[in-house]
Amino acid sequence: MEAEQLRRDIVSACRRLAQSTLGSGTSGNISARDLETGLVGLSPSAMDYAAITPEDVVLMTLQGDTVDARRRPSSEWLMHLHCYRCRPDIQALVHTHSPAATAVAVLGRPLPAVHYMLALSGNHEIPLAPYHRFGSEALAQAAVEAMGEGRACLLANHGVLAGGDSIRAAWTLAEQIEYCADVYLRASAAGEPVLLSKAEMREVEAHFGSYTPQGD
Repeated sequence: MEAEQLRRDIVSACRRLAQSTLGSGTSGNISARDLETGLVGLSPSAMDYAAITPEDVVLMTLQGDTVDARRRPSSEWLMHLHCYRCRPDIQALVHTHSPAATAVAVLGRPLPAVHYMLALSGNHEIPLAPYHRFGSEALAQAAVEAMGEGRACLLANHGVLAGGDSIRAAWTLAEQIEYCADVYLRASAAGEPVLLSKAEMREVEAHFGSYTPQGD
């Protein structure tokens, strides 16, 4: 993938984020890795995503060196780069402050198996990373540790981190986490949610082996 295409893809995702229910204002950030060059494109910090252009996307190395930028990278650039260094299978990351998933994170608990779509994450639940200040190295390490071999985690009192082999896959996972978090909160308000068993989730994971998210 050429660097310019990488930038265009991130711009499209940022604009979509601005129009979605997954974020508000300049909250959240998106990145993707170019396997040919090893560079990572990151959304810029504190910029209106509706106005972002490809030139605003920051290009960095996995070691944190800036290659091309006219803006500052997202405040969570450490978290993105640390994840890519530890997880060669993840090629894109979507970080959101989506309300339902963030509410679960504020409760200080993982998102349990209330719906089979959570199997897209590669885990039977969405684990919770402990709270650390945004943009810190401690948060970067905690997020990757919480993800384990899966592709997503909640960030305590903060939001969600979702990864995938493409921006589309990471976006789809972030959307499904938000949907399942909303279902969990609604069900919890009415009674005790019935959770899927590990065996049931493993069965879903087996069927998801050939599942490809559809969409933009």
